[in-house]
Amino acid sequence: MPKAKASKRPIKATPPTSRRSPCPVSCALDLFGDRWTLLVIRDLMLGRSRFKDFVSSPEGIPTNILSDRLERLLEASIVRQIPASESGKRMAYELTDKGEALRPILKSLRDWGLAWEPGAKALLQPG
Repeated sequence: MPKAKASKRPIKATPPTSRRSPCPVSCALDLFGDRWTLLVIRDLMLGRSRFKDFVSSPEGIPTNILSDRLERLLEASIVRQIPASESGKRMAYELTDKGEALRPILKSLRDWGLAWEPGAKALLQPG
């Protein structure tokens, strides 16, 4: 039997009770509008996948904050955990389709920063 193709349409789930308002911009910011979350997503887009990879990013995210942000992204189905190796003892992270849908947003933020922030450099390019 052929495998069904995954839909690109957003999945409508019950909204979290912690939202400030039903405004879509506000809802998105509730998920990734803090100082660190988009940087974790950026790192995933750049091919980083393990906790130690995120910690070694130049911005220096504290480990307790990183753990919290990864958990938030897991709960929101923006990332999923996968085995980091064949032994399966350590876990890695990868973007879901919902997370990949953020790629053009990150590219736009990168381009804006390059155009308007003196000294900004894109050392690596997200795919």
